[in-house]
Amino acid sequence: MGEVIGIIAMVVVAPLVIILHYVTKWKEAKGLSREDEQMLEDLWQSAQRMESRVNALETILDDNVAEWRKKV
Repeated sequence: MGEVIGIIAMVVVAPLVIILHYVTKWKEAKGLSREDEQMLEDLWQSAQRMESRVNALETILDDNVAEWRKKV
């Protein structure tokens, strides 16, 4: 009888405990940490600065090299 209870525990209870453990871990990790949020903010600001620089370079090229877009 003890063997049957052990087998049932291994087949039913153990996988359930493992699944619930990882579901809990997944829910905890669902949000971003403060470091992740700061890194994303820094990346966003860098992307905005690069976009501004590219726009400025395109304006300069439009003024000085009229046909540059056709060469690209």
